[in-house]
Amino acid sequence: MAIQWFPGHMNKAKKAVAERVKDIDVVIEMLDARLPASSANPMIAQLTRGKPALKILNKQDLADPQRTRQWIDYYKGKSHTQAIGLDAGEHSPAKKLIDACLDLVPNRGSVDRPLRVLICGIPNVGKSTLINSMTGRRVAKAGNEPGVTKGEQRIILADGFWLFDTPGMLWPKIIVEQGGYNLAASGAVGRNAMDEEEVALELLAYLGQHYAKELATRYGLKEDVETLRDEELLEAIGRRRGAMLGGGRVNMQKAAEIVLTDFRAGAIGRITLETPDEWRVWEEESKAREAQRIKEREDLKNEREHKRRLAEAGRNSH
Repeated sequence: MAIQWFPGHMNKAKKAVAERVKDIDVVIEMLDARLPASSANPMIAQLTRGKPALKILNKQDLADPQRTRQWIDYYKGKSHTQAIGLDAGEHSPAKKLIDACLDLVPNRGSVDRPLRVLICGIPNVGKSTLINSMTGRRVAKAGNEPGVTKGEQRIILADGFWLFDTPGMLWPKIIVEQGGYNLAASGAVGRNAMDEEEVALELLAYLGQHYAKELATRYGLKEDVETLRDEELLEAIGRRRGAMLGGGRVNMQKAAEIVLTDFRAGAIGRITLETPDEWRVWEEESKAREAQRIKEREDLKNEREHKRRLAEAGRNSH
Protein backbone atom coordinates (compact mmCIF):
# COMPACT_ATOMS: atom_id res chain seq x y z
CA MET A 1 0.00 0.00 0.00
CA ALA A 2 1.34 3.46 -0.93
CA ILE A 3 0.66 6.37 1.43
CA GLN A 4 -0.91 9.38 -0.31
CA TRP A 5 -2.58 12.41 1.27
CA PHE A 6 -3.11 15.79 -0.41
CA PRO A 7 -6.22 17.61 0.87
CA GLY A 8 -7.61 20.55 -1.09
CA HIS A 9 -6.20 23.25 1.21
CA MET A 10 -2.68 22.01 0.41
CA ASN A 11 -3.14 22.97 -3.24
CA LYS A 12 -3.94 26.50 -2.04
CA ALA A 13 -0.79 26.43 0.09
CA LYS A 14 1.26 25.47 -2.97
CA LYS A 15 -0.05 28.50 -4.86
CA ALA A 16 0.65 30.76 -1.87
CA VAL A 17 4.27 29.57 -1.68
CA ALA A 18 4.76 30.03 -5.44
CA GLU A 19 3.51 33.61 -5.19
CA ARG A 20 5.39 34.58 -2.03
CA VAL A 21 8.76 33.06 -2.96
CA LYS A 22 9.35 35.73 -5.65
CA ASP A 23 10.13 38.29 -2.90
CA ILE A 24 11.94 35.95 -0.50
CA ASP A 25 15.67 35.96 0.37
CA VAL A 26 15.90 32.64 2.25
CA VAL A 27 13.65 29.59 2.33
CA ILE A 28 13.56 27.68 5.60
CA GLU A 29 12.29 24.13 5.37
CA MET A 30 11.55 22.46 8.66
CA LEU A 31 12.27 18.74 8.60
CA ASP A 32 11.55 16.01 11.10
CA ALA A 33 14.98 14.97 12.40
CA ARG A 34 13.70 11.38 12.68
CA LEU A 35 13.01 11.28 8.91
CA PRO A 36 14.84 14.19 7.26
CA ALA A 37 14.53 13.08 3.64
CA SER A 38 11.02 11.63 3.94
CA SER A 39 9.85 14.96 5.39
CA ALA A 40 11.61 17.08 2.72
CA ASN A 41 8.96 18.27 0.28
CA PRO A 42 10.15 17.91 -3.35
CA MET A 43 7.45 20.38 -4.38
CA ILE A 44 9.03 23.02 -2.11
CA ALA A 45 12.41 22.33 -3.70
CA GLN A 46 10.88 22.82 -7.15
CA LEU A 47 9.02 26.02 -6.21
CA THR A 48 12.02 27.61 -4.49
CA ARG A 49 14.81 26.46 -6.80
CA GLY A 50 17.82 28.77 -6.71
CA LYS A 51 16.95 30.41 -3.38
CA PRO A 52 19.35 30.05 -0.42
CA ALA A 53 17.97 27.37 1.89
CA LEU A 54 18.11 26.64 5.60
CA LYS A 55 17.19 23.11 6.63
CA ILE A 56 16.01 22.87 10.24
CA LEU A 57 16.06 19.35 11.65
CA ASN A 58 13.38 19.75 14.27
CA LYS A 59 12.62 17.35 17.13
CA GLN A 60 16.29 16.37 17.26
CA ASP A 61 15.82 15.40 20.90
CA LEU A 62 13.69 12.48 19.61
CA ALA A 63 16.20 11.49 16.90
CA ASP A 64 19.36 9.40 16.87
CA PRO A 65 22.11 12.02 17.52
CA GLN A 66 24.71 10.25 15.37
CA ARG A 67 22.34 10.12 12.42
CA THR A 68 21.31 13.76 12.96
CA ARG A 69 24.97 14.76 12.55
CA GLN A 70 25.11 12.75 9.32
CA TRP A 71 22.07 14.57 7.95
CA ILE A 72 23.30 18.04 8.93
CA ASP A 73 26.62 17.34 7.17
CA TYR A 74 24.70 16.01 4.16
CA TYR A 75 22.64 19.19 3.78
CA LYS A 76 25.59 21.50 4.46
CA GLY A 77 27.34 19.78 1.57
CA LYS A 78 24.75 21.20 -0.84
CA SER A 79 25.31 24.60 -2.45
CA HIS A 80 23.70 27.69 -0.86
CA THR A 81 22.41 25.54 2.00
CA GLN A 82 22.76 25.70 5.76
CA ALA A 83 21.46 23.16 8.28
CA ILE A 84 20.84 23.24 12.02
CA GLY A 85 19.18 20.99 14.58
CA LEU A 86 16.49 22.22 16.98
CA ASP A 87 14.36 20.71 19.71
CA ALA A 88 11.73 21.70 22.25
CA GLY A 89 14.37 22.54 24.85
CA GLU A 90 16.24 25.09 22.72
CA HIS A 91 16.89 28.23 24.80
CA SER A 92 17.29 30.77 21.99
CA PRO A 93 15.87 29.29 18.77
CA ALA A 94 15.25 32.72 17.22
CA LYS A 95 18.93 33.72 17.46
CA LYS A 96 20.09 30.37 16.08
CA LEU A 97 17.69 30.65 13.15
CA ILE A 98 18.45 34.32 12.40
CA ASP A 99 22.23 33.76 12.53
CA ALA A 100 21.97 30.82 10.12
CA CYS A 101 19.90 32.89 7.67
CA LEU A 102 22.32 35.85 7.87
CA ASP A 103 25.19 33.47 7.04
CA LEU A 104 23.37 32.71 3.79
CA VAL A 105 22.48 36.33 2.92
CA PRO A 106 24.85 38.62 4.84
CA ASN A 107 23.96 41.76 2.86
CA ARG A 108 20.42 41.92 4.30
CA GLY A 109 18.98 42.14 7.80
CA SER A 110 18.78 45.90 8.39
CA VAL A 111 15.62 47.95 8.91
CA ASP A 112 15.85 49.43 5.40
CA ARG A 113 16.87 46.08 3.84
CA PRO A 114 14.99 43.46 5.87
CA LEU A 115 15.83 39.79 5.49
CA ARG A 116 12.66 38.19 4.13
CA VAL A 117 12.38 34.55 5.06
CA LEU A 118 9.75 31.97 4.11
CA ILE A 119 9.29 29.04 6.51
CA CYS A 120 7.60 25.88 5.29
CA GLY A 121 7.31 22.24 6.23
CA ILE A 122 5.10 19.20 6.26
CA PRO A 123 2.08 19.02 8.59
CA ASN A 124 2.82 18.33 12.25
CA VAL A 125 6.57 18.95 11.95
CA GLY A 126 6.45 21.48 14.80
CA LYS A 127 6.66 24.68 12.76
CA SER A 128 3.90 26.55 14.60
CA THR A 129 5.24 25.47 17.99
CA LEU A 130 8.70 26.77 17.05
CA ILE A 131 7.32 30.14 15.89
CA ASN A 132 5.36 30.55 19.12
CA SER A 133 8.47 29.76 21.21
CA MET A 134 10.56 32.25 19.23
CA THR A 135 8.08 35.11 19.59
CA GLY A 136 7.06 34.34 23.16
CA ARG A 137 3.41 34.58 22.28
CA ARG A 138 0.83 32.50 20.47
CA VAL A 139 1.02 33.94 16.95
CA ALA A 140 0.77 30.60 15.12
CA LYS A 141 -1.81 27.94 15.78
CA ALA A 142 -0.16 24.78 17.06
CA GLY A 143 -1.50 21.27 17.34
CA ASN A 144 -0.55 17.63 17.04
CA GLU A 145 -2.84 16.96 14.09
CA PRO A 146 -1.79 17.67 10.48
CA GLY A 147 -3.28 20.68 8.73
CA VAL A 148 -3.68 23.11 11.66
CA THR A 149 -2.20 26.21 9.97
CA LYS A 150 -4.42 27.16 7.01
CA GLY A 151 -3.17 30.61 5.88
CA GLU A 152 0.04 32.60 5.40
CA GLN A 153 1.08 35.17 8.02
CA ARG A 154 3.99 37.59 8.45
CA ILE A 155 5.89 37.66 11.75
CA ILE A 156 8.59 40.21 12.63
CA LEU A 157 11.10 38.24 14.70
CA ALA A 158 13.59 41.09 15.03
CA ASP A 159 14.40 44.44 13.43
CA GLY A 160 15.16 43.71 9.83
CA PHE A 161 13.96 40.09 9.93
CA TRP A 162 10.57 39.21 8.49
CA LEU A 163 9.33 35.64 8.72
CA PHE A 164 6.48 34.48 6.47
CA ASP A 165 4.70 31.39 7.77
CA THR A 166 2.85 29.03 5.42
CA PRO A 167 0.47 26.08 5.99
CA GLY A 168 1.92 22.61 6.37
CA MET A 169 2.06 20.96 2.98
CA LEU A 170 2.60 17.47 1.59
CA TRP A 171 2.92 16.77 -2.12
CA PRO A 172 0.49 15.17 -4.60
CA LYS A 173 2.38 11.91 -5.12
CA ILE A 174 4.82 10.26 -2.72
CA ILE A 175 7.21 8.31 -4.96
CA VAL A 176 9.44 6.71 -2.31
CA GLU A 177 7.22 4.12 -0.64
CA GLN A 178 9.33 3.86 2.52
CA GLY A 179 9.17 7.64 2.82
CA GLY A 180 5.38 7.46 2.82
CA TYR A 181 5.41 4.93 5.65
CA ASN A 182 7.88 7.06 7.62
CA LEU A 183 5.66 10.13 7.21
CA ALA A 184 2.64 8.15 8.39
CA ALA A 185 4.55 6.78 11.38
CA SER A 186 5.55 10.31 12.40
CA GLY A 187 1.95 11.58 12.38
CA ALA A 188 2.29 13.81 9.30
CA VAL A 189 -0.46 11.94 7.41
CA GLY A 190 -4.14 11.99 8.32
CA ARG A 191 -5.49 8.81 9.90
CA ASN A 192 -8.03 8.37 7.12
CA ALA A 193 -5.22 8.03 4.56
CA MET A 194 -3.41 5.08 6.15
CA ASP A 195 -3.80 1.66 7.68
CA GLU A 196 -2.28 2.01 11.15
CA GLU A 197 -1.54 -1.69 11.48
CA GLU A 198 0.34 -1.73 8.18
CA VAL A 199 2.30 1.41 9.11
CA ALA A 200 3.20 -0.06 12.51
CA LEU A 201 4.40 -3.28 10.86
CA GLU A 202 6.64 -1.32 8.48
CA LEU A 203 7.98 0.68 11.41
CA LEU A 204 8.70 -2.45 13.44
CA ALA A 205 10.42 -4.11 10.48
CA TYR A 206 12.92 -1.22 10.45
CA LEU A 207 13.26 -0.89 14.22
CA GLY A 208 13.81 -4.64 14.56
CA GLN A 209 16.87 -4.32 12.31
CA HIS A 210 18.33 -1.07 13.63
CA TYR A 211 16.93 -0.48 17.13
CA ALA A 212 16.27 -3.97 18.49
CA LYS A 213 17.71 -3.17 21.93
CA GLU A 214 15.43 -0.15 22.34
CA LEU A 215 12.36 -2.23 21.39
CA ALA A 216 13.26 -5.02 23.80
CA THR A 217 13.81 -2.54 26.63
CA ARG A 218 10.64 -0.53 26.02
CA TYR A 219 8.31 -3.53 25.84
CA GLY A 220 10.13 -5.98 28.10
CA LEU A 221 10.49 -8.50 25.30
CA LYS A 222 12.26 -11.73 26.15
CA GLU A 223 12.39 -12.92 22.54
CA ASP A 224 15.32 -12.23 20.20
CA VAL A 225 13.81 -9.19 18.50
CA GLU A 226 16.05 -9.38 15.43
CA THR A 227 14.80 -12.88 14.56
CA LEU A 228 11.08 -12.05 14.79
CA ARG A 229 8.99 -11.20 11.74
CA ASP A 230 7.24 -7.84 12.01
CA GLU A 231 3.84 -9.52 12.62
CA GLU A 232 5.34 -11.65 15.41
CA LEU A 233 6.92 -8.56 16.93
CA LEU A 234 3.66 -6.60 16.90
CA GLU A 235 1.85 -9.58 18.43
CA ALA A 236 4.49 -9.91 21.17
CA ILE A 237 4.13 -6.21 22.00
CA GLY A 238 0.35 -6.54 22.07
CA ARG A 239 0.55 -9.40 24.55
CA ARG A 240 3.00 -7.54 26.79
CA ARG A 241 0.74 -4.45 26.79
CA GLY A 242 -2.53 -6.33 27.34
CA ALA A 243 -4.00 -5.49 23.93
CA MET A 244 -6.10 -8.65 23.85
CA LEU A 245 -9.32 -9.89 22.33
CA GLY A 246 -11.38 -12.90 23.40
CA GLY A 247 -9.87 -16.36 23.06
CA GLY A 248 -6.34 -15.19 23.74
CA ARG A 249 -6.05 -13.33 20.44
CA VAL A 250 -4.04 -10.11 20.19
CA ASN A 251 -5.86 -6.92 19.16
CA MET A 252 -3.41 -5.99 16.40
CA GLN A 253 -5.06 -2.61 15.77
CA LYS A 254 -4.68 -1.65 19.42
CA ALA A 255 -1.09 -2.92 19.46
CA ALA A 256 -0.35 -0.83 16.35
CA GLU A 257 -1.75 2.28 18.02
CA ILE A 258 0.48 1.65 21.06
CA VAL A 259 3.61 1.35 18.89
CA LEU A 260 2.83 4.47 16.82
CA THR A 261 1.98 6.53 19.90
CA ASP A 262 5.20 5.45 21.61
CA PHE A 263 7.32 6.23 18.55
CA ARG A 264 5.81 9.70 18.11
CA ALA A 265 6.38 10.52 21.78
CA GLY A 266 9.98 9.26 21.74
CA ALA A 267 9.11 6.61 24.32
CA ILE A 268 10.94 3.81 22.45
CA GLY A 269 14.17 5.81 22.33
CA ARG A 270 16.02 8.29 20.14
CA ILE A 271 15.33 6.91 16.68
CA THR A 272 15.96 8.02 13.10
CA LEU A 273 14.28 6.00 10.37
CA GLU A 274 16.72 6.70 7.53
CA THR A 275 20.31 7.60 6.69
CA PRO A 276 21.49 9.57 3.63
CA ASP A 277 22.82 6.36 2.07
CA GLU A 278 19.59 4.45 2.70
CA TRP A 279 17.53 7.26 1.23
CA ARG A 280 19.69 7.36 -1.90
CA VAL A 281 19.04 3.66 -2.50
CA TRP A 282 15.29 3.92 -1.78
CA GLU A 283 14.98 6.91 -4.11
CA GLU A 284 16.84 5.22 -6.96
CA GLU A 285 14.76 2.05 -6.61
CA SER A 286 11.50 4.03 -6.44
CA LYS A 287 12.37 6.10 -9.51
CA ALA A 288 13.18 2.92 -11.43
CA ARG A 289 9.83 1.38 -10.40
CA GLU A 290 7.98 4.55 -11.32
CA ALA A 291 9.69 4.67 -14.73
CA GLN A 292 8.70 1.03 -15.29
CA ARG A 293 5.08 1.76 -14.34
CA ILE A 294 4.98 4.70 -16.76
CA LYS A 295 6.47 2.53 -19.53
CA GLU A 296 3.93 -0.24 -18.89
CA ARG A 297 1.04 2.26 -19.01
CA GLU A 298 2.40 3.72 -22.24
CA ASP A 299 2.86 0.26 -23.77
CA LEU A 300 -0.71 -0.66 -22.84
CA LYS A 301 -2.01 2.58 -24.33
CA ASN A 302 -0.09 1.96 -27.56
CA GLU A 303 -1.35 -1.63 -27.73
CA ARG A 304 -4.97 -0.48 -27.36
CA GLU A 305 -4.45 2.18 -30.02
CA HIS A 306 -2.92 -0.40 -32.36
CA LYS A 307 -5.89 -2.74 -31.86
CA ARG A 308 -8.31 0.12 -32.43
CA ARG A 309 -6.63 1.02 -35.72
CA LEU A 310 -6.63 -2.61 -36.87
CA ALA A 311 -10.33 -2.90 -36.06
CA GLU A 312 -11.05 0.36 -37.89
CA ALA A 313 -9.03 -0.77 -40.90
CA GLY A 314 -10.97 -4.06 -40.93
CA ARG A 315 -14.30 -2.24 -40.92
CA ASN A 316 -13.20 0.08 -43.74
CA SER A 317 -12.07 -2.83 -45.92
CA HIS A 318 -15.58 -4.32 -46.08
